[in-house]
Amino acid sequence: MVKSEEITRKGIVIEALPNTMFRIQFDDADDLEEASIVLLSGRMRKFRIRILVGDKVDVRVDPYGGKGMIIKRL
Repeated sequence: MVKSEEITRKGIVIEALPNTMFRIQFDDADDLEEASIVLLSGRMRKFRIRILVGDKVDVRVDPYGGKGMIIKRL
């Protein structure tokens, strides 16, 4: 089974929420309404990589409009 192309976007963490969720402002967005809630990926949880407000991150976006997942801290 072939994995479909992943959609990744770059953004900045604007708010840390409970349960390793974050609110992200994407770089190509014009206003705060484009902010999205994302989760932390399992590998980042496993290796305890910390994400703070103001960090730049790569986000794998769900193609169906659900929550995205932080896959890399830049």
